[in-house]
Order: sequence, then C-alpha cells, then structure tokens
Amino acid sequence: MKFKWKTFWYSLALTFLFAIGGGIATYAGMPQYEAAEHPFLTPPSWLFPVVWSILFLLMAYSAAVIYDSGSHHMPKAIFVYALQLTMNFWWCVLFFGFRLYLAAFIWLLLLWAAVLVMIVLFYRINRTAGLLQIFYLLWLTFAAYLNFGVYLLNR
Repeated sequence: MKFKWKTFWYSLALTFLFAIGGGIATYAGMPQYEAAEHPFLTPPSWLFPVVWSILFLLMAYSAAVIYDSGSHHMPKAIFVYALQLTMNFWWCVLFFGFRLYLAAFIWLLLLWAAVLVMIVLFYRINRTAGLLQIFYLLWLTFAAYLNFGVYLLNR
C-alpha cells in the first residue's frame, strides 16, 4: 500500500485541532496546576507539550494509514479514533479547566479503555498503525498515575 500524503495532512490537521482545543483548556488551567501539589515522578512542565506533540503526530499517521487501508473495519476503527480524540479533549477540560481531579481520573480510565480498543482495531488492519499507539497507552497510564496523585494530594 502506497502512503498517501494528502490523507496524512488531513489527519494531522484534524488531530491537531483536537490537540489545540485541549491545549487551550490546559493553558487556561496551568497556573492552578503549577500551584498544586504533585506526585513523585512528575516531569517538568516543558516535557508535556513535547510528548503530546509526538503522540498526536503518531496518532495522525496511524489514522491516515487506517483510513487509506481499504479495510471494511476502517469505519469502526476511525470512529473509535475520533471518540478517543474527543475524550482526550474533555479530559483536559475536566482536569485543567474545572480542576475536577477525581472526575478527570475516572474519565482518563475510560479514555485508556477507548485507546486500548483503538489499538486492537488498528492492529487488525495494520500492525504498525496499532503498535505505534502503544506509546500513547503507556503515556496515558503514566498520566493516570499523575492525575490520581494530584487528586490525592490536593483534595
């Protein structure tokens, strides 16, 4: 299968629209987050946008590959992709915008499950596209630790 750059650019634009939306919510709540108590192993703030940019780039690539796959499973996989992007955005709103740390943690667990489903669906269509999303799942696991830690330390 030949890589289609046009699909990738569309996928990248859509993915980063969600990322920008989440970034706006994050930026608005950053002063309160910085003032909060953080759990052990919390990385420096500058690392988060770097990691998320890489993850969103990998997501966009994988989604483009899946979209162009011609698989009859593609619509379901892309639906779950869009769902997890939406859930990711709302996590930012819950955590940074409203500082509802426990609700954000529960939401993050649901997001984690959605990403796991996405990985399975992607993997069935294209192994590389699925495997690339494991980094996202690992980061979400770490984010869940951080989220729950912030909740416990700031309730």
